[in-house]
Formats: sequence, structure tokens, C-alpha cells
Amino acid sequence: MTYASDMPTPEKALRTDGGLASELRLSVMRLRRRLAAERHPDNPLSMGQMAVLGALYRNGDQTVGELASHERVQPPSITRTVNCLAEDGYVTRGPHPTDGRQVVVTLTDEGRAVLLADRGRRDEWLSRRLAGLTAEERDVLRRATPILQRLAQTD
Repeated sequence: MTYASDMPTPEKALRTDGGLASELRLSVMRLRRRLAAERHPDNPLSMGQMAVLGALYRNGDQTVGELASHERVQPPSITRTVNCLAEDGYVTRGPHPTDGRQVVVTLTDEGRAVLLADRGRRDEWLSRRLAGLTAEERDVLRRATPILQRLAQTD
């Protein structure tokens, strides 16, 4: 049986790669849940739908296959998401310019507005939290951000 007193403290756990992985996983998951809780109250979209809008905003028009690859889901899942977004006017579907078998998904003005309002609210919350950190702590996060992005994008 393991007791709480037998568990390594976060400071001790961070000394090993395994401990770092565990603490980082927990911290990132908690931050993600907290940011999700800060969603705009008028936003009716799911996190998966918001991810599709975000991918279109960052990368421009994409095929369903490209969106599925980006979101690491199967094309039928993205197709359902895109269909819902299109029905509600957040995206449009159009023909691919060179491949008639594919559909190109485009972000609409309404989709962009919902995405930016939601991001703005979350960014405001995070900015307030960052303001409570020391300059040194914010600098550490500035240096860590590209590393976290690289970790998230690695297969």
C-alpha cells in the first residue's frame, strides 16, 4: 500500500524525467480544464468544433482530410463536425479547385467572430493570472512556450 507520505514531493519528482512528465501532464491538463471553463458564455460550440474553427483561422481554407489530420481524428468525425458548423453558418463547404472528390472548408465571418470572442475571454483570464507572477516567472514561461508547442506537435 502506498501512503501520501511515501509519495515524492513535486520538487523531488521534477528531478527525474518520469517525475517531470507526470507533473507537467497534470499541470497542463489542469490549465486546459481551467481555460475551457473560461469559455465565452454565449458560445454554444463544443471544444472540438472550436478546434476546427481555430485550425481554419490559423491555416486558412482546408480540406476535410487536412482538418482530420490536424485534429488527429478520422475523416468521418471531422465530416460530422464540419456539417454541424456549416448548418449553423460558422463554416462553408466548397469544391476543391483541382480535385472534384474533395471539399474545401472555409471559416465564415460568424465563425471568426465566435472564435475571436471566445479566445479573447480566455486570453483576458490568462493575462490576469500572468500579471500575478513575477517578471522572472513570466520569463520562464516565455522560454518554455516554444518547447511546449514543439512537444504538442511531435508525433
